[in-house]
Amino acid sequence: MTKLVRAAVLTNYIEVSQYLRLNPQDLLARVGLTKTILLTPEHRIPIDAAVRLLEESAIASGCQSFGLSMAESRQLSDFGVVSLLLTHQRTLRDALQVLVHYRHLMNDSLAIFIEEAGKMVIIREEVVTESPMPCRQANELAIGVMFRLCAALLGAHWQPYSVNFTHQAPDNLQLHRRLFGCKLEFGSEFNGIVCPDANLNVTNPHADPAMARYAQSYLDSLLNEEGPSILFEVRKAIYVLLPMGRATIEQIAQTQGMNVRTLQRRLKEEDCAFNDLINDVRRDLVLRYLDNPNYSLGRIADMLGYSMASSFTRWFIKQFGMPPASWRSGQKNAPSMAVAPTTPLPDRE
Repeated sequence: MTKLVRAAVLTNYIEVSQYLRLNPQDLLARVGLTKTILLTPEHRIPIDAAVRLLEESAIASGCQSFGLSMAESRQLSDFGVVSLLLTHQRTLRDALQVLVHYRHLMNDSLAIFIEEAGKMVIIREEVVTESPMPCRQANELAIGVMFRLCAALLGAHWQPYSVNFTHQAPDNLQLHRRLFGCKLEFGSEFNGIVCPDANLNVTNPHADPAMARYAQSYLDSLLNEEGPSILFEVRKAIYVLLPMGRATIEQIAQTQGMNVRTLQRRLKEEDCAFNDLINDVRRDLVLRYLDNPNYSLGRIADMLGYSMASSFTRWFIKQFGMPPASWRSGQKNAPSMAVAPTTPLPDRE
């Protein structure tokens, strides 16, 4: 079954594309979408089409930060009906749990994982598509929207340490610096935001428990009784937990709110094994990691769950017919498909 997201994920696509002197109708048609579809925020569109649209628009415009340009003007109301519940959460921690729980009403492709490490919190995000494809623009859009949500809820109390991206830095960082205003880390091991744990516990003075209960009751009535696809949900969890060394079946089962036996039974009903999903995600991630010159082969092996580089090399040869070093060397010699350098973007009113 094709995975869908609300058309609201492309809110302001027309505005941004026209600002960058693109013809949005042509680009939308290229991925099977129309301008009319985007005018109905609750309309559901294929995940892969939305991600492809962002990547192709970045190439056509020569703007390496196309997705982030869309995030810059996002408002809390763009979360749709979920925004009412978010507004009345007691703390940012509670708001993030709302996002995790009701993400299916907003964006089926987004994996979110909140990692607490001492006095630091990492909000990990990953856009997961049905078929392997570049997700740089979609990931920057998702992280930009998350950052603006936190800023809207906390105001001056929002003081993140850094914003992290697995991809390389664009030629021009003006937009990133303007939107985030904190340390930027590119070529990181994860996509997401690092902030003090104290940020998650700041009390929201505008929270109204009665309104929160009302909004939650309404949202619960909208949830699909059949629930999301277990295969896709497990795949998303593996995406964020594998680089952390925590993509065990026990950990994944916990993220799905079930025990290991139940997860194994659910996967068997879908004629799939847990190890098959691990392997599929490894195949997707390894090509992304090899594209990053900052990652040594040893580091990549570790991020994919291999304690020995030799085991990683054997797996890669079995999957792709050549050693990872040969694949990386071949990519260096291939014609570049990178987005052309951009000139600085002025502030938009």
